[in-house]
Amino acid sequence: MIKSVWQPPQLRVGGTLEEHRHATWLELFYDLVFVAAIAELAHSLSKEASLSGFLIFVSLFIPVWWSWIGATFYNTRFDCDHDLGHRLLTLAQMAGIVVLAVNVHHGIGESSIGFALSYVAIRSVTIFEYLRAGYYIPIARPLTTRFALGFTLAAGLWLVSVLVPVPWRYGFWALGMVVDLTTPWLVGKLHIQFPPHLSHIPERLGLFTIIVLGESILGVVRGVSEEQWEVYPALEALLGLSIAFSLWWIYFDSVDNSPLKTARAGRFRIGLLWTYSHLPLVIGLAATGVGVEHLVLSDSGVGLPLTERWLLCGPIALCLLTLAAIHLITCTLGKICRKVLALYRLGAAAFVLALVIIGENLLPVGLMALVAAACAIPVMLDLQKGSGNSF
Repeated sequence: MIKSVWQPPQLRVGGTLEEHRHATWLELFYDLVFVAAIAELAHSLSKEASLSGFLIFVSLFIPVWWSWIGATFYNTRFDCDHDLGHRLLTLAQMAGIVVLAVNVHHGIGESSIGFALSYVAIRSVTIFEYLRAGYYIPIARPLTTRFALGFTLAAGLWLVSVLVPVPWRYGFWALGMVVDLTTPWLVGKLHIQFPPHLSHIPERLGLFTIIVLGESILGVVRGVSEEQWEVYPALEALLGLSIAFSLWWIYFDSVDNSPLKTARAGRFRIGLLWTYSHLPLVIGLAATGVGVEHLVLSDSGVGLPLTERWLLCGPIALCLLTLAAIHLITCTLGKICRKVLALYRLGAAAFVLALVIIGENLLPVGLMALVAAACAIPVMLDLQKGSGNSF
């Protein structure tokens, strides 16, 4: 009985026996704490809707996303779902994420020590998991050792930061994140020897994207719930929903595992670049929900101030620019098709950014309608070309 409960990590590199591997129930449960963390991040941006507020939002979002990425890429290679030890370590990580989320609102301020220590705790669990996997799977030890060393150095910088006064503390955070984010690149060709799973990783990244898209829906709901059901707020809510729908369509109708296949063939940097490109995408999606909420709550009879226009248009343009990059990286779309799809997204992003400058006299519903149209046109052009995977 004890032997069946305590099981060592398993090396899972996407062999034929696991060709269609999906997320486990534990992974889906683990995602729930990130729903709460992202909601807290969005709420903090909503309270401080300014350039400095957005920069703080981004600086706190990156450690949250990287915590999720760390667990996901460990699981894709070494997950043993029925191991009690793995489940308890996952629970410990979840507790760390909860504490991280609690400290988000003043993460750059009075709660910075709590934020840093909770991040160190989360990363310490990931480091221990890699050391444990290396102990039980000697063949994977070169991979696990490099990850553990890089992540330990990064966590050490975060830990030292609590002893350093503000604002130097945040310099240690930045340096720690640079070490964290560059560690997978330094692992090099071991990514080819121990590749991430071809179906598991795209599904997991897609699920996180869905989680963040949920913030756009929540932005609509929060905005309308504080307004009476009048014509303009209702139209703005529907247009906000259509923006989220268009962004969902653009991403999921072309997402596949071809960048990971390319990485397996020797160009591992393509797979890493594809993975990292999801960071600006989910940042933009989370901020889009805040922009939609602010627009729905605004005075329907006057134009939006510059800050509010940036809050709506900036994140959506960031999403479209990132989607253009993802399409360029996605190999199976074909070289010409990739360029055409990217041009659609780039054109839409340029138009949305232009609205920040020329939209001063537009009513909120008019601005929202133009942004929604800019997001919908690439979808219609995709359908016209027959490039969507589902059609």
